[in-house]
Amino acid sequence: MRKDYLLTPGPSAVPADVLLSMAHPIFHHRTSRFQAVLKETLARSRRVLMTENPVAIMASSGTGAMEAAVANLASPGRRALTLEGGKFGERWGELCDAFGFEHEAIKVEWGRAVDPGIVEEKLAADNSIAAVFATQCETSTGVLNDIEALGKIVSKTKAVLVVDAVSSAGACELRTDDWNVDVVCVGSQKGLMLPPGLGMISVSPKARALVEATENRRAYYFDLVKAMKSAAKDDTPYTPAIALVIGLNEALKMIEEEGLEECFARHRLLSKAVRAGLEALGLELFAERPSESVTSVRLPEGLDGAALVKTLRDVEGVAFAGGQAALKGRIMRIATMGYCGKYDVILGLGALEMALAKAGIDIELGAGVRAAEEVFLKG
Repeated sequence: MRKDYLLTPGPSAVPADVLLSMAHPIFHHRTSRFQAVLKETLARSRRVLMTENPVAIMASSGTGAMEAAVANLASPGRRALTLEGGKFGERWGELCDAFGFEHEAIKVEWGRAVDPGIVEEKLAADNSIAAVFATQCETSTGVLNDIEALGKIVSKTKAVLVVDAVSSAGACELRTDDWNVDVVCVGSQKGLMLPPGLGMISVSPKARALVEATENRRAYYFDLVKAMKSAAKDDTPYTPAIALVIGLNEALKMIEEEGLEECFARHRLLSKAVRAGLEALGLELFAERPSESVTSVRLPEGLDGAALVKTLRDVEGVAFAGGQAALKGRIMRIATMGYCGKYDVILGLGALEMALAKAGIDIELGAGVRAAEEVFLKG
């Protein structure tokens, strides 16, 4: 008999209380009963995202929320900046291409963070830039970009700052209003401790004005004007994923009961312990500015990284994520997001130690676990 442990950067583990909340018999969504649930869920969403801006929930992955942002802002004569330092930063560029949104890509070496100063220079040089598309946690590399600094820069211009917070919301500090973030795009299956299936998006007054001025808006299901109007009435324009909304409400309740600042502190401690454990094993961290929700680590030369991840998942029952694109087989990614605690980290590092030893890598068994435990003991 084998237990499975999920330490991937999405989907993440789902608490039993959240799963049980979704197991009740379904009921109709055009009722006061569902509106009451949705009203509570939207209010909690705003508090967890630290915003007074309206939030819309849609049946999609986080990419759906990202597509909604691009589709509603793309307009003739407007240009955008896409900040691309990994697979998901590149997704902003791919979405802009799909909707004919002329854009300039600021390419960043994978593993490095975006330099806000470059963004400031580009905005000063081009008055036609209407949107800056950024990624808070670049899931493919484990890099945490400085959204607070970007918000200070973009807020001084007519452009709006749109942030992919799919793998950071609920795990990494994101002060939407204080940091002048105009649009936040979120997915349900990571820090928010839910199965995949919900996209969320918050929209500032500045962004909403720009959306409403968009010519020939190329959105139907993802029309943010419709979504915001419905959200204001505690409703949705189209059929919602009822069970997932109920589960989201329960998950957000758990985050609020823990406390947002405590939640951020927990994720900082977990990721610190993971990094300490990896370095104690002689491994090199990959991200120059590491995220609290996912840690990336370089694998030893000559080691088949893809085979290592497969063995850990299929034999040991501990699921980590491998590298993507050019990093496939070269790095591994360990998530500490959402429903994750110190014993998940200790177990994950122990499994990694054994898998490395079996693969012939010269490590000191127990060194990674010990280093993580020392972090936890110091708090």
